Amino acid sequence: MSRHGIASEDYLKAIYQHTEWQPDLITPSALAAKLGVAPPSVTEMVKKLAAAGLVTHVPYGPLGLTDSGRLRAAAVLRRHRLVETWLVTEMGYGWHEVHDEAEILEHTISDRLLERIDERLGHPTADPHGDPIPAADGSVPRRPARLLAEAAAGDVAKIVRISDRDPRLLLLLADAGIRPGTAIRVLPSAGAAVIALALASDGTSAAAVGIQLDAASAAAIWITRP
Repeated sequence: MSRHGIASEDYLKAIYQHTEWQPDLITPSALAAKLGVAPPSVTEMVKKLAAAGLVTHVPYGPLGLTDSGRLRAAAVLRRHRLVETWLVTEMGYGWHEVHDEAEILEHTISDRLLERIDERLGHPTADPHGDPIPAADGSVPRRPARLLAEAAAGDVAKIVRISDRDPRLLLLLADAGIRPGTAIRVLPSAGAAVIALALASDGTSAAAVGIQLDAASAAAIWITRP
């Protein structure tokens, strides 16, 4: 794939991901920061994507995807998340190691190999971090969720998604026995910190000590009712 093709996919994926877990559209300046590029580069690429019928936007306004753009973005995310799942399940990678590898492989893996991986894994619906894996037709399962940062002391919840952007956070949570699917209880804490205690299947504490998370970490974890 050409450099332009890879860049186009990265833009579409970033726009799509911004609204996966919250409703507000991404702004050009936020997109530039997310991709680590200069604002003029975003302006130029957005014009090309809009001309191709993939992106909708008005000058200085937020960016959205057309139906075609959403399908293209979902296809890239399907590749990325199946590769992450494969690397963890079959190749012995830790869940904190796979993001950068998948960023490369998502642009190079063939459709045939991707479908073989999907079949080998038993057609998973979520990656190791809890992100939904789009189906081959672009459909994506939606699950209601809220941020751990919004939980109150005493709440019992289940972890459904953890952002893979911070490998240190993933290692910290893994050491505490907390992953997508883990039931937790939120403990009282001071200030903006959140303390989560992993629970066993019978509702008792699975860890002797809760894990204290700062505001940024608590805003990278999504929960739902157990």
